[in-house]
Amino acid sequence: MGDFNLALVLVAIIVCVLVFIFNVYLLVNYQHPDDANQAYFPKFVVVLGLSVAAISILMLPADVANRQACRHAIYNGACNLTLPMKELWLAIYILDAILVFFVIPFAMFYYEGDLDKTVWKRMKSALVWVIVTAIICALVLGILYGVVGKVDFTVRHLSSSTTSFPSSWSFSESQQCIDSGARQCSAYIAPASSETTWTMRTTFPEYIVALATIVGSVLFTIFGGVGIACLPLGLIFSFIRRPKAVITRSQYIKEATELGKKARELKKTADALHQEERSGSKGRKWRKNVKTVEKEVLLLEEDVKALEEMYPQGEQAETAWAMTVLSYLGKLVFGVLGLIVSVAWIAHIVIYLLIDPPLSPFLNEIFIKLDDVWGLLGTAAFAFFCFYLLLAVIAGAMMVGLKLVFITIHPMKWGATLMNSFLFNVGLILLCSISVIQFCATAFGYYAQATAAQEIFGHTLQSLRGIKYLYKYNVFQIGFIILAGLTFVYYAAFGWRRKKTRGRFQLST
Repeated sequence: MGDFNLALVLVAIIVCVLVFIFNVYLLVNYQHPDDANQAYFPKFVVVLGLSVAAISILMLPADVANRQACRHAIYNGACNLTLPMKELWLAIYILDAILVFFVIPFAMFYYEGDLDKTVWKRMKSALVWVIVTAIICALVLGILYGVVGKVDFTVRHLSSSTTSFPSSWSFSESQQCIDSGARQCSAYIAPASSETTWTMRTTFPEYIVALATIVGSVLFTIFGGVGIACLPLGLIFSFIRRPKAVITRSQYIKEATELGKKARELKKTADALHQEERSGSKGRKWRKNVKTVEKEVLLLEEDVKALEEMYPQGEQAETAWAMTVLSYLGKLVFGVLGLIVSVAWIAHIVIYLLIDPPLSPFLNEIFIKLDDVWGLLGTAAFAFFCFYLLLAVIAGAMMVGLKLVFITIHPMKWGATLMNSFLFNVGLILLCSISVIQFCATAFGYYAQATAAQEIFGHTLQSLRGIKYLYKYNVFQIGFIILAGLTFVYYAAFGWRRKKTRGRFQLST
């Protein structure tokens, strides 16, 4: 058994190293050429943040495997040789909170600082903002922890009289206890007055994780509910709206001319906004116009890409067109598979979480049966569903930001992603990863039972004073389902339509 635990430690170390190497690969290939050989601190933060997010998602399957390490132990103390998952959970999520609320904002303030200033002045300005944020957060956390940093567990005092030891055991549905008569056990006949509330103060690290989870849960409900539908449906309807054939040269020239006019208009507007920034007139109207220009630039780039797909050029134009056709077929395949996973997720939430008592363990039971087939098959499927939920959150954030300009748009593009966009998306992933893990620990409570994650995100979080009612009445799950349904209706009504040519964009006046 000790050898099994050692193997688990070795696997964890190897996975961490592979995650770090993969994130370095992403950074190198996604970064903008302007950031090459510079901005090393933001790059370090990006790699560290992505690694923490990926490891936090993988820790839940590791927690399940760690629980199984001593399940069939043949000697006492085997469980003492397993990984200290509770301490690891708290460490990884405290690091997560520090990165989201302090390190990433500092890196973004520093990176976006005025290049005309010296490095020290940019660091000083960023540090001032972070210190102010830290003081405010410390005061809020300290006050909240001192006032309501407690957990309230509802317990029931049970007692029963003694009876003679029976000579034979004959339990049935009609006789569930040793004493004669149906449903006469103390747990059934205990009066309501036997219930009481057991109050204890939670640890400060657990309280930080709980509050960070609440912040992330709000974003998770919005972005995840939208993304669970738009991620697969976006791929499917992208295939439906695909270019069916190569356009003529005259059509290409006409479309390219229109896009050129739009690009010159955007450049002129961007120069005017940059001039306003240098003059110091950065008000609410300026920020709104910047978001409008960011959105239009992103849409213009999509139009350019679509035009290049419809009229491939160069010596390998036929090969490029064949690759375009194959890419849309791939979107269809992954969209259909994603739709199956999304439907499974929504059905599982309704069947297992919203209906009390649950109609069926559903996915929990599937994971257990897959584990019976092969030890890691159920764990791998479990990890896949958790990762898919995180991808849905990212897809939902991009859609909400693009359609409603709800957040500043920071698209990730191969070979053209600036560090501020990297940092923003890493912060979003880190913040939502806490809620994804908490949501998965709750949704797969039957499969992940007796794990350290369930202890932290289940019993403690859902009994925390002041916020336990959000989980008691399934506020986040209900909001998730409602937004998923509205997004599905939106795509069913408008997703199949081709994008119309947009006119002149409007700036705030």
